[in-house]
Amino acid sequence: MKNLTNWVVLGTICCLAVFTSSCSSETQSKNVSDKDTTSAIPVEIAEAKVGNISAYYSSTATLEAEEEATVVAKVRGIVQRLTVEEGDFVQAGDILAQLDDEQLQLEAQRAKATMDRLQNELNRKEELFNKNLISAQEFENAKYEFQAQKSDYELAQLQVKYSRIQAPISGVISDRMIKVGNMINTDQEAFEITDFDPILAVLNVPEHEMNKIQKGQQTIIKVDAIKGKTFEGQVLRISPTVNPETGTFKVTISVKDESRQLRPGMFGRVQIVYDTHQNTLMVPKNAVLTEDGTNSVYVINNKMAYRRNINTGYVNGEDIEILDGLSPADTVVTIGQSSLQDSALVEVVSF
Repeated sequence: MKNLTNWVVLGTICCLAVFTSSCSSETQSKNVSDKDTTSAIPVEIAEAKVGNISAYYSSTATLEAEEEATVVAKVRGIVQRLTVEEGDFVQAGDILAQLDDEQLQLEAQRAKATMDRLQNELNRKEELFNKNLISAQEFENAKYEFQAQKSDYELAQLQVKYSRIQAPISGVISDRMIKVGNMINTDQEAFEITDFDPILAVLNVPEHEMNKIQKGQQTIIKVDAIKGKTFEGQVLRISPTVNPETGTFKVTISVKDESRQLRPGMFGRVQIVYDTHQNTLMVPKNAVLTEDGTNSVYVINNKMAYRRNINTGYVNGEDIEILDGLSPADTVVTIGQSSLQDSALVEVVSF
C-alpha cells in the first residue's frame, strides 16, 4: 500500500513538471513573437519643402553653328604664306593666306602707266576742245579710252587684293584645305570658318506639343561630351508649319557658351521650360509610391509611419510637386518604405 502511494505522488510531480515546462515554452514563444512584431524598421526621411518647380519638354539634338562659311580663292596662284591654323579665331576681313602676287603687281603697274598716259592725253584734248581746235567726237573718244583704262587698272588692283585670302565672317578656322606651295585655282576651297556664337540646337517637336512651346522660353542643355556641365539657352525661333510626313515642327534654340566648349556636331539633351510653379510644396520623388494609379507617401509622426494618399503635379530631376495631401511641416520616408505597412514603428537612420 505504501508503494502504491509513492507511485501516485511521483506521477503527480512528473505531470506538474511537464505542465510547467509547457507553459514556460509557450510564454517564451509569445514574448519572442511580441518582440518581433514591435521591432522598428530602419528608414531614411526628408522634410517637405516649398520652392519653385518647372515643367519641361525634353528632347535631343545635334548642335549646329549659326553661321558657317567656306572660303574660296578668287584668283589663281601659288600659296606663299599661311597666317592662321585650325582652331584660330579670326575676325571678318582678317588675312588667312597670301598668294604669290608678283605677276599681278606688274600687271597693275602696267595698267596704271597706261591710265596715266591716257589721263595726260585727255587733259590735252580737253584744252584743245575748249579752244575749238578738235571736234567733240575726238574729245569724247579720249574720255572713253581713259575710263576704260581706269577700269582695267582698278580690276588689276582688285586682283592684287584677291591674292590675299580674307575671312568673310568672324569665327574659328574649323578646316584648312591648302598648304604653302600649293597651286590653287579660282573658286578652289581654302578654309572653313565656323561661328560658334551662338551654337544652335534644332529640335523636331511633335505637333501636339505646339501649344507648350513659345519664342523666348528658357532652356537647359547638356552634352554627353562635357560631363556635369549645364548650358543655358532660349527658344530662338519656331517654324510656323508642320511637316506633313513626320507630324513635327522645327524649333531652333540658341545656346549660350561663353567658355567656347561647345562644338557643332556634339550630341545634346535639351529641356525647354514651358511652365513654372512658384512657392509650391515638394518632396523627393523617390518618396512617392504608386499603386493602381494612386500616389501615396509614408508620413512620420512620433516614430510611427502612416500611409497618406496624395495628388502630384510637376516632376523635375529630383523633386515632385505635391498638390494636396501634405503640409510643409510633414516628414516623409524616402528609403525603406517598401518594407512598411500603415502605422508601422520606424527608426530613422542615414544610409
